Amino acid sequence: MKKYNVGFISGFFDILHEGHIHILEQAKSCCNQLIVAVGTDEFMRIRKGREPVLSYNERVQIVRAIKYVDMVVAEEDLDKIAAYQKYKFDVMFAGDDHEHEDIYVRETKVLKDQYGVDTIYIKRSDVSSTKIRERVCMIQNKAF
Repeated sequence: MKKYNVGFISGFFDILHEGHIHILEQAKSCCNQLIVAVGTDEFMRIRKGREPVLSYNERVQIVRAIKYVDMVVAEEDLDKIAAYQKYKFDVMFAGDDHEHEDIYVRETKVLKDQYGVDTIYIKRSDVSSTKIRERVCMIQNKAF
């Protein structure tokens, strides 16, 4: 039996890579049901300051196909308290790069103190969508 019943994790999953799969696998290993919130295109523009490579619908379809994912929902902002109130998870997962981000620090404290929700930060791999985009640009520049 897994320690948690319902887990929650969010991300953009714009250029899916093994780092995403690893974090989803780790999260799923701790809970019976894993809810994955995929950031909308508009939210990506606001949060990342750029256009997505893949559309929201394409990203949802890809994430839905991953065996560790039980449910995919839209993420339109960083409000994890509202997400909890909607999905009633008992653990939230995030990459360890968010561990000291102000909004995560504040909201994980509220989630724990008011709702008993644990937060688990998962170590991210060295792979990132940003690094992949940089590699593609480098290769593309050499090709011409």
